[in-house]
Amino acid sequence: MERLSANQAIRPVATISRLITVLFWPCALSGQIQEAPSAWNGERALQLVEQARRLRQATAVDSAFQAYQADARGYVYFFFDRTGSAERTLIKIDQMALEVSWRAPRQTKQQVVGRRDVKELPTNISYHLDHLTVVLDDFGDLIRLGNGDEVEAVVHPAAPGADSVYDYRLADSLTVTLPAPAAGIRVYELEVRPKDPGAPGFIGSLFVQRGTGGIVRLSFTFTPASYVDRSLDYIRISMDNSLWDGKYWLPYRQEIELRRELPIIAFLGGSIIRGRFQIRNYRFNPELPQDFFLGGPVTSVPEDELANFPFESGLYDQLSDEGLDPSPQIEAIREQAMAVLGQRYLSGLSPSRLHVPFISSVYRYNRAEGSFVGGGASFRLGPTWRLLSRGGYAFGRKTGQLAIDLRSSPSPEAFSVGLWWNELQNASGRLPGASGAVNTLAGLLDDRDFTDPYFTSGASARYGWGLGTPRSLEVGVVWERHRSGTNVVDDGLGGTPATASATSRPVLPVDEGDEGAIEVTYAARTAARGFESSATVRIGQMEEQPYASLWWATTVRRELHEQGTTLQAGLRVGIATEDTPIQTLFLLGGRHTLPGYSFRSFIGKRMVLLRVEAGQAVLTPWLKVHVFGMSGVTSFTRTDLPDADWPRQDTDGVKSSAGFGLKLGWDLLRIDVGRSLNDGGDWEFVSSVQHRFWRWL
Repeated sequence: MERLSANQAIRPVATISRLITVLFWPCALSGQIQEAPSAWNGERALQLVEQARRLRQATAVDSAFQAYQADARGYVYFFFDRTGSAERTLIKIDQMALEVSWRAPRQTKQQVVGRRDVKELPTNISYHLDHLTVVLDDFGDLIRLGNGDEVEAVVHPAAPGADSVYDYRLADSLTVTLPAPAAGIRVYELEVRPKDPGAPGFIGSLFVQRGTGGIVRLSFTFTPASYVDRSLDYIRISMDNSLWDGKYWLPYRQEIELRRELPIIAFLGGSIIRGRFQIRNYRFNPELPQDFFLGGPVTSVPEDELANFPFESGLYDQLSDEGLDPSPQIEAIREQAMAVLGQRYLSGLSPSRLHVPFISSVYRYNRAEGSFVGGGASFRLGPTWRLLSRGGYAFGRKTGQLAIDLRSSPSPEAFSVGLWWNELQNASGRLPGASGAVNTLAGLLDDRDFTDPYFTSGASARYGWGLGTPRSLEVGVVWERHRSGTNVVDDGLGGTPATASATSRPVLPVDEGDEGAIEVTYAARTAARGFESSATVRIGQMEEQPYASLWWATTVRRELHEQGTTLQAGLRVGIATEDTPIQTLFLLGGRHTLPGYSFRSFIGKRMVLLRVEAGQAVLTPWLKVHVFGMSGVTSFTRTDLPDADWPRQDTDGVKSSAGFGLKLGWDLLRIDVGRSLNDGGDWEFVSSVQHRFWRWL
């Protein structure tokens, strides 16, 4: 039952959340609080619940209202949600067209008349039927999701006898503005919480029409005990009804968001199913055959008819307009649930699990550590805080590593404190030569290391603000102690400095000492439109030497889905003062920066790198061809380098590369052949994983 779309805002208790809803969601709630929220189970609140209950039951036996049919259109998204970040990776889209039917007293039928889908990444997900359909009767008296595999028999707050299960409070009186066919509707908001928070139950709000008791909106989540599937983190639902035929409150928009993680291991993040549906074109009291409702509640026309259905909108249209960010009303449900339950833990996941932030935290191999083996644990400290720990042992270096992070849950404002000891870092880390897993494979199989490792121990405190969904600001204070690494393996990864290849590069010494810094990061993104940009300013002091640096990265991507064409451009700009620590300056050359030049052979305290790429699908999703061009420039005047092994030249003007390549299997793997366009022109072959997955590896 992950469908449901509501393009209007559920008004939470917090005034700031209301303002965000009104500003950013077209179907908003307006009005002002007329009085402070009443006490729980006040007389007026219980009267309103009883009025809603009576009307809800009467609709099923109204002699003038025996049946209806309507059309439903919607999208179902399946995507990956990286824990603790705004990063979301689309896996699959389904676009649905349904014909829905209802007959008194509670017979329902939904026929799938159109369906098309696309997989952005490989998946074998199989949805429950109610993931792809809508709710026609406000769930009935018992809320059931996923055929009972997700939620089973949670009492509806307006069901007979629900007073013995729930507490009710009159929170507000306000106006709901629906786009059509209802105008401004005055409603009461009734907050609902279970009497026993440890039992299965509904947490959220009922919005009932003044005078009639018609349920205009439901906005809710569940207690942890409600979840049958122990991999469920949460389910959040927003359902909007509108006034049809002048007197019947029937479904208008519905939205649901369901998130899962591995029940034992906190590994990278979780998967989300989100459904958004709109119901329209009601036909009242149609002639329906007596046997119309026999068989299952959901049927489908033949496959060829599904594929040929004339959808009014494109498969990617809603994604382009709204992206994968949660809608304001879904975001508000969590805050409201914690408010009415007194800051209780609301996730269905175990509070304590193993923790794997990225694959290389379990095993990696490089020339400064040899083999490293690690693990971690995650602990929930109440509803809003998580304690993440990880550690391990580097067998070549013969020393341990440890990191601890205390983080508030993701929200418009978030706070974190971190401590770490002997943490592996990579010089010029903003321009990595390979992902962690690829670098490990290169070291084990080919004696190649594409990092310049060193180590830090330190502490940090960071605070972040959400400036509207696409923008964020983070301020951090950092103290670190930097130490150089050494080559601890004897299999050729270090080699001799005879050439600048990845095979023979030595471990570079770094500027050592204690560093204190303030770091400010501003990020803006419109993922649906392919735009991402971030800028980081760092002001600090290494030992007695002050410094400052700026890093700015912007990517613009355009997908022409029908043509199978992808266009992308990326710009990276770095600026640092003369006395910035050498390990944080910018290294260019070779794979992923300027193919065809010696690996990391150019250094700079100022750097610009531009990359443009055009791709064309040949055999979707298995094969895509692409061409690319890159240009970069660095400038460097520093002479007091800590060791002669560091590169001592800048690019001496603009250096450029061009090439072509293949992307295989949903673009997961790529093979590039690039050539330098200056200095005689060398060719370079590079195989890698899609760049957006590097942080996972």
